[in-house]
Amino acid sequence: MSNGLFKDDDLIRLVAREGILIAAGGAASLLQTAHPKVAQGVYDHSYTAQDPLGRLRGTMQWVYAVSWGTREEAETLSAVVTRMHDKVTGPDYRANDPELQVWVAATLFATGVHVYESLFRKLSAAELAAYYEQSKVFATILGCPPELLPATYPDFRVYYADMLNTLEISDASRAVADQVLNPTALPWYTRPGLPAIRLITAGLMPEPIRRQYGWHWSPLRQARFTLLMRTLAAVYPRLPMRVRTLPRDYYLYEMRRRFAARRPSHGAARAG
Repeated sequence: MSNGLFKDDDLIRLVAREGILIAAGGAASLLQTAHPKVAQGVYDHSYTAQDPLGRLRGTMQWVYAVSWGTREEAETLSAVVTRMHDKVTGPDYRANDPELQVWVAATLFATGVHVYESLFRKLSAAELAAYYEQSKVFATILGCPPELLPATYPDFRVYYADMLNTLEISDASRAVADQVLNPTALPWYTRPGLPAIRLITAGLMPEPIRRQYGWHWSPLRQARFTLLMRTLAAVYPRLPMRVRTLPRDYYLYEMRRRFAARRPSHGAARAG
């Protein structure tokens, strides 16, 4: 799509198109809420517990709009997200704090790399540098000054390692994790997949954060996670592309249908 922010062969698109990333969404989300300020904002203002699928839809539509949508779609939906975040404030946090925007973008990049390399192939140093540069958009399009992000991929690695080793998760972090991993408002037909999602979430979580969450991680669970990821690596890349990109196509379709419904018709415009 030539009128988007990226080209079709940019790594941000090649990674983001894969529907399997939705299964890793819990890991990215709980990495984000490992930051106590992010966690408090989500705990105080989010509707995750009441409508987990609705929150997933909103998050994925934004990710797909930025990575695969037109420039207008990316900027329009990001403006909506920014206005929503304007209302997410508390005594010690605000959702539009650039510090938090940097961390959220970092988790999206790190999780994307982890999953892509687990299922497809290792990325070269040049590819990682290019993908990281592209992924900065998840912060800058929401208003984060570019200079506040780690400048290069090696800088990112230093920043990310420091965050993993210094973050101290809060009670709000643990409460949000319980909402994500043990949802009570999901339709019955989604529940059989929850054990696999919990395993993927825990397996993808960096060990310092997993330990703070207090999740049991034994050699047996590690072996089950390794087997699951190897099975996915053997099967998933061989699926037809239209199946692998179905979530992207569905969420973009839903977003565009919603945008179209909000536009005034030409007749209404003339009448006005």
